[in-house]
Amino acid sequence: MNLKNLLSIIIVALFFVLPATFEAEAGMVFKPPCKSCQLNQSGTDSDPFQLYAFFDLRDRESYFQVTNINNEDGSFFNQNITVHVQIFNVGQNCNENNFFDVYTPNDTHVYNLRDILTNDGNPSGVVLPENSYGIVVVSQVESIGGEIATEGGGSIVGNFRVLDDLGYEYRTNAAGISNIFQQSQFLTLSDSYTFNFNTVGGVSLSDVVGIQVANIFNEPEVDISDITQNNVVFDINIYDLNEVPFSCRNIIYACTDQDNPLLEELLAGDDDDDFIEDASANVASFEYGINNAIPHSKGSELLCPGNIISEGFVTLRPIGVGQGSEVSFFVGYAGLNNGNGRGSMDSFWAPGAIFEE
Repeated sequence: MNLKNLLSIIIVALFFVLPATFEAEAGMVFKPPCKSCQLNQSGTDSDPFQLYAFFDLRDRESYFQVTNINNEDGSFFNQNITVHVQIFNVGQNCNENNFFDVYTPNDTHVYNLRDILTNDGNPSGVVLPENSYGIVVVSQVESIGGEIATEGGGSIVGNFRVLDDLGYEYRTNAAGISNIFQQSQFLTLSDSYTFNFNTVGGVSLSDVVGIQVANIFNEPEVDISDITQNNVVFDINIYDLNEVPFSCRNIIYACTDQDNPLLEELLAGDDDDDFIEDASANVASFEYGINNAIPHSKGSELLCPGNIISEGFVTLRPIGVGQGSEVSFFVGYAGLNNGNGRGSMDSFWAPGAIFEE
């Protein structure tokens, strides 16, 4: 085992000492290919330059860990890196809160989203209101050798935890992007996304969140706030254990709640969107429950209302995408809990990505 892998294992083990949990698989991190190389949307083992996490302060506590593994070709270099931390609160129409932070080699820091301090212990300048929830994006501004991260490759890994007052936790590696595909190629979406679900251990509630960002190479920040431009329309299907499909409605993932002033415009559609087919939908949200058997933890909309399958898997097939940027990215997380002491979260799985030259 090389030093890089050993360090990653130690970091994850120290941060997440896992109790026994139910088997509530929610997919896996995925590594879709591009035309001339391999694109990684992965966890803490691929040295991404951007990380994506879910946070929630609605009767919950949230923590996000970042580590500078400072690795290139298996060697460690004695250099600091700078990261740009962006926090998007759905209740504030996903307008950006942000600050910069510095990491020394092999440095690790945990951000408490209720009291956000920088790596050196000083106030970050960002104070989130009560009941905030949404997205954290960490972008490496400068990489090993002094190059910007999108040219020289990243050296950050991360993971996040959401602790509910009812006693359960969500915790998983943060999905991220490694810069190993050419910037001349435009990432849109994977062909499909999938996650598994069941009710083992008394699972009764779910949190299925989707993060759609634009300008992923726009140093040093991504864009989320304009939901009419940054959104994905999905065709939803649920399969039971016999792999029998049950058709559900179309839904939109965007960084929005039902009070966003742009919601009506988003649902009305836009001729400038890149529609793969008829991509209309009458519901848009940042978060969903699965179905009537496993509804949303906070009472949000369902992916498949009227459906009562308690074990199987969900497929999300993109049929339309907003044109906020030629270079955009989507990642989803599926969480299951029993409303008491057990919870599990993981990222969606996807087999491939759609690219345009």
